[in-house]
Amino acid sequence: MNDTTASLRESVGRYGVWSAQLRAEDPARADERSEAVAELEELGFGAVWLGGNTSARDAAPLIEATSRLVVGTSIQSIWEHEASAAAARFAELEVAHPGRFVLGLGVSHGPRVRGYSRPYSTMVGYLDDLDKAGMRAGHRVLAALGPKMLELSRDRAAGAIPYLVTPEHTAEARERLGAGPLLAPEFKVVLDSDPSRARATARAYLARYLELPNYTGNFLNLGFTEADVTGGGSDRLVDAVFAWGDEDTIRTRVDAFHDAGADHVALQLVEDDTTRLPREGWRRLASLLT
Repeated sequence: MNDTTASLRESVGRYGVWSAQLRAEDPARADERSEAVAELEELGFGAVWLGGNTSARDAAPLIEATSRLVVGTSIQSIWEHEASAAAARFAELEVAHPGRFVLGLGVSHGPRVRGYSRPYSTMVGYLDDLDKAGMRAGHRVLAALGPKMLELSRDRAAGAIPYLVTPEHTAEARERLGAGPLLAPEFKVVLDSDPSRARATARAYLARYLELPNYTGNFLNLGFTEADVTGGGSDRLVDAVFAWGDEDTIRTRVDAFHDAGADHVALQLVEDDTTRLPREGWRRLASLLT
């Protein structure tokens, strides 16, 4: 493990928050986002991961509103952001706020990208361009699911930020990464102990991802069946990729990722209303984790 990766692991801590709502899309809600992210820091979360196709532009206001919180993109699409520009924006933030921004990169999904082809080779070329622009590997992580991308996360980045995975995937990822690189999977939580209601909330949110072959293919590789990934997702699949239930159950489910080899878990709180900042839910989540 190099010094940069060790420092990143210490900075992000064991728990973070994954949120699409914290992106800088609505200027009218800028103050609300700043207040929310400052509270997340006070609650003890080590990092915020900005969901969707995000960039340093989204991260900067949140970094400025806090004093130590790490903010990462989860993810920045390599198809929509030039490597040279990404490196320049990173350098600006690094000068102003050393160690506070992590560039999370991903290849997105074929159905969402015009001209999508050879994603692995394209990622290799993108990392080459970042190197040429002077951005060191220790400040970037990759949204890796499969073996080749995980190995690239090990060899050309500080680690991996897998999305929509299980502890079993985390164990396999840790074995492939080895002990050194950061492994920070995302995990979804529904704060509801009613099985029917919790699964309905989870299934409504999961549906968008079951249209994307990167995720469904990964589920099949993990031992799920075609029946699990159709019709909105089986109970078996929903229960594997979401934590729900009482506080002890949710804490046990999160702990399973650490037991499997995760350094950090990026927790995404899922509610029926996906537009508002779930601040009360984040407070509850922080309480049950401590």
